[in-house]
Amino acid sequence: MTYLVAHDLPTLPAGERFRELLQRPGILQIPGAHCGLAALQAKAARFEALYLSGAAMSASMGLPDLGILTIEDVCFFVRQVSRASQLPVLVDGDTGFGEALNVMNMVRAFEDAGAAAVQIEDQILPKKCGHLNDKKLIAPEDMAAKIAAAAKARRHLYIVARTDAAADEGLDSAINRARLYVEAGADAIFPEALHDPEAFRKFSETIKVPLLANMTEFGRTPFMTASEFEALGYKMVIWPVSALRMAAKAQADLYEGIRNDGGTHRLIDRMQTRAELYATIGYHEYEALDSSIITSVTPEGMPQRSTGK
Repeated sequence: MTYLVAHDLPTLPAGERFRELLQRPGILQIPGAHCGLAALQAKAARFEALYLSGAAMSASMGLPDLGILTIEDVCFFVRQVSRASQLPVLVDGDTGFGEALNVMNMVRAFEDAGAAAVQIEDQILPKKCGHLNDKKLIAPEDMAAKIAAAAKARRHLYIVARTDAAADEGLDSAINRARLYVEAGADAIFPEALHDPEAFRKFSETIKVPLLANMTEFGRTPFMTASEFEALGYKMVIWPVSALRMAAKAQADLYEGIRNDGGTHRLIDRMQTRAELYATIGYHEYEALDSSIITSVTPEGMPQRSTGK
């Protein structure tokens, strides 16, 4: 049913629903969804939670992932993905958009927009993708202060602290940072850009809160499946930009095809049909909902007051 039908909406806050998913056995698979349509397609594929990547949001706006987006930019994406799918959404909060007070503002804004969880990383601006070189980190104590501020501000939001320390400071430093972030109030830890299974295993043997693995393509982490991450002690795995990469490549092929062939006739079999699109977005359900609403009758004029004569 469409999200406009009130009785079809989830009753529990999104953060609580996210926690319930993590209490079940097994690893939670969280694909990236960069727009409402992608969110509906992921839901149709029976995923139960979604990831909203800063890189995917930025790229969809034609911008690099360098911390350029504002809180309101991100809230626009949170609203459409959470409304469309009604699934818990883990949102990339980059560095928290500033210091402690800014982080608290972000937490409240994301909750109001419908987010279930937020990821905050320990870089300084301009931040970079975790799999690139020359990242600059803030002091561990400053990051811990941001995590504590997020925990103080939240009503239900699940807090994931990401550390990018492994690449430049070493694995032991990343583990020490993770311990501090957990003490500050992080619900889970996201060790970014680990480069081999043994590093993932060492992290999980040391840090006992839920851990998130990032299976991004074209990065430092070797390809592993969800079951392999689970065997290494991880509770969540994200594929943050995979859907956007597939969509972007298909769009590039389409534009090239139109330019070269003068039309789309060679690419029709790669397109979602009109019927498939309408089924995905629930077009006919919206039509039925619209036709079920009785049109209000507006009086043509104000009744005249009696003069008593």
